[in-house]
Amino acid sequence: EPVFRNITLSTFGRFARGGFLDERAERAAAEQQITALQLAPADPRRTTRTLSGGNQQKAMLARWLVHGCNVLLLDEPTRGVDVGARAEIYTLVRRLAAEGPRHGRNPRMTENQSAGTVPAGGAPETGLPPSNRDLSPPPQRSGRLPTFRLGGLGHSLGLIIALAALLLIGVLTSGERFVSIDNVMVILREAAVIGVISIGVTFVITAGGIDLSVGSVMGLATVWASTLATQTMATDTHWVVMVFTALAVGTAAGLVNGVIVAYGRVVSFIATLAMLVAARGLAEIISNRRSQIVTVEGFLDFFRADVIGVPVIVWIFFLVAVGGWVLLARTTFGRRTIAVGGNPEAARLAGIKVQRHTMWVFALSGLTAGIAALMMLGRTTAGTSTNGLLYELDAIAAVVVGGTLLIGGRGTIVGTVLGVLVFAVLTNIFIQNNLSPSAQQLAKGAIIVIAVLLQQRFASRARSST
Repeated sequence: EPVFRNITLSTFGRFARGGFLDERAERAAAEQQITALQLAPADPRRTTRTLSGGNQQKAMLARWLVHGCNVLLLDEPTRGVDVGARAEIYTLVRRLAAEGPRHGRNPRMTENQSAGTVPAGGAPETGLPPSNRDLSPPPQRSGRLPTFRLGGLGHSLGLIIALAALLLIGVLTSGERFVSIDNVMVILREAAVIGVISIGVTFVITAGGIDLSVGSVMGLATVWASTLATQTMATDTHWVVMVFTALAVGTAAGLVNGVIVAYGRVVSFIATLAMLVAARGLAEIISNRRSQIVTVEGFLDFFRADVIGVPVIVWIFFLVAVGGWVLLARTTFGRRTIAVGGNPEAARLAGIKVQRHTMWVFALSGLTAGIAALMMLGRTTAGTSTNGLLYELDAIAAVVVGGTLLIGGRGTIVGTVLGVLVFAVLTNIFIQNNLSPSAQQLAKGAIIVIAVLLQQRFASRARSST
């Protein structure tokens, strides 16, 4: 988490209109406190955990100063910091006490004093060492070149290079057939369904969870919608009802997962594994283990149509990806998702309703599974309980390869889309060259392992460089 986001963790809602964040205003407010409290280095995008103990304490103090507390209680603000940082924090507390109506617990207790206070407009009564230190902002260094870090762009660039390499391999092994328009559309169609599911899974993993049920929920939604089509559409019911049914089934299954995880305090792996089994079983009961063929013309015409030569389901994937990127990177919902995944307890103390937000994240994952179910049904016309089998593994693989951390706290929609495309191109290359599906799975496994190892290496390098 960048320092400026850590500082505004409890107040980022103030910098939003209609749920959309004004990051420029948010960063300006954080930078004002960074300068005032002399955080070092004064880089608002620096990762908080890479700061020294004293500067982490300053960042925490800055968070509540941005919040605008009338009363500020400091409980051991110098715990775990060195002598120099301790003196700086003492001096900051003294200055804050002199500036306005803020109170704080004395950070340095004596034997006969359980709690000293910092009176409004005055210096601490006892316990703070004297200081004549100048608190004016440090002068800017001249002649220093600005530093640039690729951050998440570096990982995306690596995926782009990997994708380009796979495309080159495809051209070398399959020739012009690989780059033909028809084959490109085949790749995009294959990527679209998994891609939509992966967008939802990205939010769940970013929030620190896992969703193993998306494939089964997708299968259940296709069966429910196809049953409605084959048994009810003989009446005057419009095919749009099928769409709402699939979306409702997916969202409801996701909500059940969210309630169990958030309020039942069941580990997401176990909760969604149970849903995986239950949804697949319910789909078999509803379909009686038979495929139900959808023949509703309006539905098929819509999902099989092309717009500017590109299939509708590919456009749906594009719109879901753009919507997911905006939601994660530019809204309060996305900021809460990252905060909950990074540190649930810290998010709770900052005022985020962690349980409720976790529930809605899983509901979002279910919604994307419902959208994917409609796309699958439009492509194949068949509603069967085996639809979406093992799709959850492909989605998780794409998310991890894309750069989203499995431990939560960091997610990237752009990386997920690139991860989906990498696996789609890889699958197409294997099919074009009549290679064994077993070899394809082996290659996927190797890519996942390499991606995780690279994540760990980049994380360790980031820590060692500070």
